Amino acid sequence: MSDTDDAILRVLADPLRARIVELLADEQLCTCHLVELTGARQTNVSNHLRAMREAGLIEAAPAGRYTYYRLRPEALDGLADRLTHLAESARTSGQTRRPCS
Repeated sequence: MSDTDDAILRVLADPLRARIVELLADEQLCTCHLVELTGARQTNVSNHLRAMREAGLIEAAPAGRYTYYRLRPEALDGLADRLTHLAESARTSGQTRRPCS
């Protein structure tokens, strides 16, 4: 896997970040919305959003005093392709056993 895919997997491994991704898949939201919808503290949400931006998973767009976040679907495309490839490989060759020496 690429470094980008690894970073995205690490981001998605956290339940709160995974929930934020689910929410952003439906619409652009600001931090206040994410705090309300997740029940997490504002500083916690902000820290997760920073990690998600650094991984290239989301983008921020200023709108007056607020910043709205949107999911970058193309960031998930490469990871989805890799995971699909792994699943197909497991289906086709997962029954093969390497003999022990």
